[in-house]
Amino acid sequence: MQLQQLAYFLAVVETRQFTKAAEQMRVAQPSLSQQVRALERDVGAQLLHRVRGNVTLTEAGEALLPIARRIVGETENAYRAVRELDDLGRGRVRLGATPSLCTGVLPETLAAFRRSYPGIELFLHESGSRDLQTALSEGTLDLAMIIDSRERRPEPRIAARALFVEELVLISAKDAPPPVPGPRMSVAELAGCPLVMFRRGYDLRDTTVAACRSAGVEPTFAVEGGEMDAVLELVRAGVGVAVVPSTVVDDGFRITRFTAPGLTRTVRLASRRDVEPSRAVRALRDAVTGFLDEASRVRPLITVPVGKRA
Repeated sequence: MQLQQLAYFLAVVETRQFTKAAEQMRVAQPSLSQQVRALERDVGAQLLHRVRGNVTLTEAGEALLPIARRIVGETENAYRAVRELDDLGRGRVRLGATPSLCTGVLPETLAAFRRSYPGIELFLHESGSRDLQTALSEGTLDLAMIIDSRERRPEPRIAARALFVEELVLISAKDAPPPVPGPRMSVAELAGCPLVMFRRGYDLRDTTVAACRSAGVEPTFAVEGGEMDAVLELVRAGVGVAVVPSTVVDDGFRITRFTAPGLTRTVRLASRRDVEPSRAVRALRDAVTGFLDEASRVRPLITVPVGKRA
């Protein structure tokens, strides 16, 4: 089994076609096909179902996939760490984050990082917390900003440190009637609100539904199935209301906060326990924590560092 064979195998899995995989790897298609067949001979099993116009994984291919990703990813990390020994003028960091964090705190954070380290390449992967932990475990991400969840068991290879506690608020269209008479409401009062709800598997959906049921009510959905941008625009259009992190809210919405103890979520920065981070990864890690510490002082109602809550 050779590293190049695993890289070719991953390219085929990603593109679903040998021709596209060969183009991506900048190699002749017959050569790539030969190397994948050699890999199958080495492992003693067929890895791919070859159907004209589409390629799918066999059971053996499914088993090899996370291992191949981890091997190729860690090899790339090793090469990158050696190249970065001179200085931080170059390097690469693969960062994962949930959609709400990509919309909220990350743009300003990454802009500040780019100003300090313009030579470091940044790759951003947007997904749910569970998928981000899997990607970290497989070695395809260096860092991930994830949402804490009691229901989600942590991956054994993943270490996650708390970054901040974020307040969740109810937003509605500015020209729509307010959901309640005053500036605050109880979680139980969500029972009478038509919610614009995120898709299944979305962290905010799970948090909102769990909070309602803990308060003894069942939420009502005006529409469901959206990502963050779609939810915000649907609320702006007056379709319904939504529970969102305060960091994604702009002046175009009416904000209603929840009565004590309110709704919050803990954001954590996750990384692999068994991989020594490169200098570029350490620089981004420090930049994220430093920026959020500063943001908490400027906007204390939006982000509150763990251990500093009133």
